[in-house]
Amino acid sequence: MTALGLIRRRLFGVSSAAAVFSSDGFSPMAWTKFNHVANTLVHGYHAALRDPRPARLTAELATTPNELRGIAWEGAGMGLGALDSVDPSQRWVMQYGNGAAKNHLYPFYIGVGMALARLRRPPERSLPQLDPVVGWVIADGYGFHETFFRRQRHAPYVPVPDALTSYSQQMFDQGVGRALWFSLGADADLVNFHIRGFEPHRHEALWTGVALAGSYCGGNREQLKKVTVHAAPFRTQLAVGSAIAAWGRAEAASPASHTQTACEVFADTSFDEAARIASRARDNVPSITGSTSAMELWRLGIADAFGSTLSISQGPETKPEQTQDLVGSEL
Repeated sequence: MTALGLIRRRLFGVSSAAAVFSSDGFSPMAWTKFNHVANTLVHGYHAALRDPRPARLTAELATTPNELRGIAWEGAGMGLGALDSVDPSQRWVMQYGNGAAKNHLYPFYIGVGMALARLRRPPERSLPQLDPVVGWVIADGYGFHETFFRRQRHAPYVPVPDALTSYSQQMFDQGVGRALWFSLGADADLVNFHIRGFEPHRHEALWTGVALAGSYCGGNREQLKKVTVHAAPFRTQLAVGSAIAAWGRAEAASPASHTQTACEVFADTSFDEAARIASRARDNVPSITGSTSAMELWRLGIADAFGSTLSISQGPETKPEQTQDLVGSEL
């Protein structure tokens, strides 16, 4: 590590993934189920802090197993976002977003949002330099960070920052939902218990985040089916979350059988078809969107494609599916 890389690591680094998961408020099962995801995220984060030059960082992240590579890019986005916050002249986020991270744009921008939260920087100021559709997920990363890294022992409730616009508040809550899935060990009943402590108008975005996390990083079929029962009023949004997760993995040529399982449970369709639905909807987003965010138009397009075709689950299956994915194994 260079002297400059060491300084960056000391300024912005986290002690270890295990230390975060041992914080108050985390389920004892969270580390068991998601330690490989957490370690990969921290690896990507510290790799970006050590040496953000594209050739070096891209080569480092390429050593990550394919199913986990999007998580590594999420960590790198967090590191590069932190570096841009203290020295905007390098414009690392824009450089990578238009280049090496283009196929991992969704998790990469989530990582950027986590960096902005860590440094208390307003996320929406960064939107002009980001992809006009996917860029909104920086608010998701902000919400994830505030729930996951600033978690309170007896109060997982997280207030929405007043400074965020209405749509960014929804994306913030999506990040909160993702963080609940991870920190509560992919236990659908426990997640439901905590979501009920939030205001009702926030539930839709929270459950969308749960679906995204369960689809991208895993959860066994039994727990995913329980999600469809607890979140029955938001069935279409569960499908939207799984389709976006499938799209992200398809863009990165990083399919996973647990994402296929989630698409079957949440969207009544295959991984490939869910990814195609999300891709077509994104292609149909107009370049000028008026007062509606491009991300919202994308999500509405996905929701319209599913329409009324989704079935309503009557209860979880009795036998959970066991998978052998690196990301979602034995969840």
